[in-house]
Amino acid sequence: MTRVLEFIVALIIVAVVGVVVGIIMPGSGHVERSLVVSKDLRQVYDVVANFRTFPDYGVLRAYDPKTQYTLSGNAYGPGSEISWSSQDEKVGDGKLTIASAQPEFNKIDSTVNSAQIIWNVDNAWRGSDKHFTLDLLRQGNTGKLTKVTWAYDVSYGFNLLDRYSNMYIHGQPDAFIQYSLNNLQNVLAAVPNIDYSALNPYIVQTKPTPALIVSTSMKRKDGLDGLNEATDAATKQIEDAAKKLGVHTTGPRIIFTTNYGDETYTFDVAEPIDSASLNVAGQSYQLAAATPPSLNDQAAPAASSTAAAPANADDNAQPGGKDRYGRLIIDNNVRGALVFGGPALEAPWNGTAAGVPQTRDMLKAYAQTHGYKYDEVTNRLYDILAQPEVKDNGGNIQTYAQYDVYLPIMDSPDGGTLPQQTPEQQAGIKQPPVINANGQPASSGTAPAPASSAPASASTAAPANGQ
Repeated sequence: MTRVLEFIVALIIVAVVGVVVGIIMPGSGHVERSLVVSKDLRQVYDVVANFRTFPDYGVLRAYDPKTQYTLSGNAYGPGSEISWSSQDEKVGDGKLTIASAQPEFNKIDSTVNSAQIIWNVDNAWRGSDKHFTLDLLRQGNTGKLTKVTWAYDVSYGFNLLDRYSNMYIHGQPDAFIQYSLNNLQNVLAAVPNIDYSALNPYIVQTKPTPALIVSTSMKRKDGLDGLNEATDAATKQIEDAAKKLGVHTTGPRIIFTTNYGDETYTFDVAEPIDSASLNVAGQSYQLAAATPPSLNDQAAPAASSTAAAPANADDNAQPGGKDRYGRLIIDNNVRGALVFGGPALEAPWNGTAAGVPQTRDMLKAYAQTHGYKYDEVTNRLYDILAQPEVKDNGGNIQTYAQYDVYLPIMDSPDGGTLPQQTPEQQAGIKQPPVINANGQPASSGTAPAPASSAPASASTAAPANGQ
């Protein structure tokens, strides 16, 4: 009997000690990890201020590759949500919600040195008011480095079991942060190092459009003169073919970029036409979208460096046949296909054609940080000469040309359905106007109006499948 009483007393003492220790233990938990990445603060901010790229760097799939993600709420910024589910107990089910993002995305420029994004956490970890805080701090002599501090905070209140769980905060929460932070660095490493803060891209829905196409190329060293020469030669072939076919070109020229190499720029020149039904070699054909080339075709040598070379000529090409891209062969150089169709990221460039490649790189970097998927092989970038430059009688530029640059984008299994608008678009931020040589918006008297046959807006022009 004495031993039983001793045992009961021991249990009471242990319980009292446990309660006292639980009361003494902290009522909240905190853990954080930091990492410096070689990216501008704006790029890091954009990645963590939406969840479209989270499946690429979140650690959960390292535990369970079959983890399923679902996006909901806002597409960007506060109110964005991502939930996950897994049969693995270590992953389980959970949800992250962006609670706040300071400052707002359009306030971040080279003068802003810090930012903070808070994610609310809803999962099986013990405690309440669980949240991640991501503090971004600009660093480096040129301000092109960013220190990312990822912290986890939780409140335990007076729940003794929750308080004891603080002993294990360096378990799953800590590992979640450490591994995800390392993966975030890898994701950011793939983003081009380019400042796109002045870019105001829009998401536009494009319509399939019949067009005549000529493939060509130029030596990069030939500069704008070489580009103009190659483009003019291809345009003449297109217009000559249009006359023979009895159709009319209906808009400005389009350039689809195939390969912007170190020495050679390979591209397609296209012009929209007013009919998708063509009569070639006495037969009627209906134009269709191009199809992606085979892997062997993709690895084929680049086109000849001379603009006049039949860069898209196929062996035994016969009018009325199909080339390796599934486009209708009009003659040795000219092809017909439906171009555009589907969503695209669009941004204007005002200036000479020399600025178009940089705009393309900006669009690609922007797409990567915002989680918009793209494939340059099957849906190539392209630009449309929306308005040509205006010169005076002395040959001096009075109004710069405007190029509308497009990057076709698509849904992804993890990214969910593409949003209808970019954050800039949703916020009503206007795209820049055409600029004259004095750096001022061009007046209606100096800027030529778009041709009446040109696409009325970006929503009527976008990339061709396979173009």
